[in-house]
Amino acid sequence: MRKYYTKACNFSYNSNPKNKISTKNSLPLNGSAEIYFDSVEIITRNNIKKIKLKDLNKLNINLKNKIYKDIKNITKKKLFKKLNFTNSPLLMGVLNLTPDSFSDGGKFNSPIKSLARAKKLFDSGCDILDIGGESTRPGSHEISSQKEWLRISKSLRKISKLKKFISIDTRKEYVMRKANKYNINLINDISGLNYDHSTLDFLKKTKIPFVIHHIKGTPLNMQNKPNYKNVLLDIYDYFEKKLKIVRSHGITHNNIILDPGIGFGKNLKHNITILKNVSIFHSLGYPLLLGTSRKRFIKDISGLNDSKYRIGGTLASSIFLKMQGVQILRVHDINEIKQGIKIFRALKFNE
Repeated sequence: MRKYYTKACNFSYNSNPKNKISTKNSLPLNGSAEIYFDSVEIITRNNIKKIKLKDLNKLNINLKNKIYKDIKNITKKKLFKKLNFTNSPLLMGVLNLTPDSFSDGGKFNSPIKSLARAKKLFDSGCDILDIGGESTRPGSHEISSQKEWLRISKSLRKISKLKKFISIDTRKEYVMRKANKYNINLINDISGLNYDHSTLDFLKKTKIPFVIHHIKGTPLNMQNKPNYKNVLLDIYDYFEKKLKIVRSHGITHNNIILDPGIGFGKNLKHNITILKNVSIFHSLGYPLLLGTSRKRFIKDISGLNDSKYRIGGTLASSIFLKMQGVQILRVHDINEIKQGIKIFRALKFNE
């Protein structure tokens, strides 16, 4: 049986978000007062058809019901425990407590330095702090659970006293369980909950919110000629399958975030395809998280204009993703990205 996917498109942007657009020919994206769409792309593995919302009634009854179900997910306001998406995107700040992360390894490894860094990120406008003790850059080797926990435990104890929204970037249930005593708010497992078979039991027992991340392979081999039949639809199917597994395991809450995993088993063409078409994932009905900060695709595109921190490319991609309704951006340079988005909003939305 042919499978159909629904992607919101043809966006318009409200110049005065305090006044909602009232028209039957366009709908709000994610319940936003800023971003509206008046068309969808109906996608199959073999075809793409763009259709105006006002013409959906011309479709056959089964397809129309499918599209309307997707549109309900696309338009509904996304709710999440302790997070407010009214002024999306929220910024997830990166705090790597590793010696070998690709851009900031070794900089903040001591409890004193990591606490200072955390405070700086929050003062700059960080909404979520993502703390990790194991590098997952391309080609990296895994470390033991005990070593990973040793890297983050003292810093986490200090940072948790700030009473902010904290995410733990780990694949290991042992680290999740140890970190949980500090009342963490989110689990960000880059393996897509695949690495540790105990993870689903932990998530069911604790009811902690979590990210479903897409990766092809492991950090050690993920960039060895990754291939897909259709990168966009393959990832969409992956999310659907994962959500079914999560539900079948008895996890019933909706505090779930989806991350297509830019750079995790993707080449330049794959990354660009995901970024340009990211609005397809809104029809799954969950908030979206993307991390483009300082990543290799920026260098691949900019060439000689590349710089170590790639702030320009990170800002450009962040604004683009904002205009596609993405709710959370994972970034290293909170102050610069926050500033850029504020200026953009002021110019675009007359705030």
